Amino acid sequence: MSSKAPNVVAKIRDEAKVVYGRIQRKQKPQMKLPIRALSNVSYRPRQGFFQLRGRSKVRTLTASTVKTFAQTLKMLAMSKDLVETGRHSTKREAYYQAYNWGEAAFAEQGESDTVMDDVEAMLSVNREQLHFRADEHGGEVAGELVVIDRDRRTGKPVEIDCTRFGSGAYSVPTVVENLDFRTKAKFLLAVETKGMFERLVEENFYDEQHCILVSMGGVPSRACRRFIRRLADANKLPVYVFTDGDPYGYFNIYRTLKVGSGNAAHLNEFFCVPQARFLGVTPADIVEYDLPTHPLKDVDRKRATDAMKNDPFIRHYSQWQRAVEKMLKMGVRVEQQALAKHGLEYVARTYLPQKLKRIDAFLP
Repeated sequence: MSSKAPNVVAKIRDEAKVVYGRIQRKQKPQMKLPIRALSNVSYRPRQGFFQLRGRSKVRTLTASTVKTFAQTLKMLAMSKDLVETGRHSTKREAYYQAYNWGEAAFAEQGESDTVMDDVEAMLSVNREQLHFRADEHGGEVAGELVVIDRDRRTGKPVEIDCTRFGSGAYSVPTVVENLDFRTKAKFLLAVETKGMFERLVEENFYDEQHCILVSMGGVPSRACRRFIRRLADANKLPVYVFTDGDPYGYFNIYRTLKVGSGNAAHLNEFFCVPQARFLGVTPADIVEYDLPTHPLKDVDRKRATDAMKNDPFIRHYSQWQRAVEKMLKMGVRVEQQALAKHGLEYVARTYLPQKLKRIDAFLP
């Protein structure tokens, strides 16, 4: 997947021709978009990610849709201009540029983001190919990895050693397609919270385990997911995921990293990590490691029951169904930091090393 696909402008022109052709024939202009929802995806382990089932919606120009229709056309035009001039716009900048669109201006950035997602799905390309970039943080990296980037001014290779950031870490850029990697690491550990990531760095975990640590900072950004996927594919690295033991960590963070989401199903092939396995924290860990917990909130219970009923990934794996049922029966959730009950060094010296000896027992 290239960040500069040469056919993007052609795709935009083709969509414009369809709209213009219907106008010439005195028909109502239409745009066809795939339905981006969990109800329109399927999960096949061999492919390893959520795929669209094929259901689409048609956006027809009517009195009630005229504003959204105009916004979609204007977003296409903005992307065409960006690609042709070699510039990039953040999502926030795109929202403010639309202030010049008169009555088609967006009331809030949420509207702008939705139209941008529609354009992405309609053209079957990603946001980066449209020359839009997210404002979100890409994630942080530490450990046995050399990232090979390019000097922006000269184009010459620049080697970035992820063990040489002192108390800091390498920040994943928003576009990662041009990066190369060199590593002898045994595995990659993706960590939910920055606090736990920093704990593992401070305890020299990557030196002792010869691994790469990636801080996802909650739900991993697309740049973070793509970085992990490219790095793992290029170096045949196992990927293990370490989140809180709650529905958010299981479904919003881990499942999104591994198989993608319904909302972005048209892009999951590129932004998921099918080889990922769930290391912890699991409901069984609460008992085995005698961890302090918190009661499940109503939103936790709803998220869990919805996943059991509607999530194709969870429905496919009996191991996940049993884990979720156990969590609901226990009625509690647990944080990564709960391991500090046994000492600050416990997670790096005891919990993770013990877990890594039982990889076959990891949740899929």
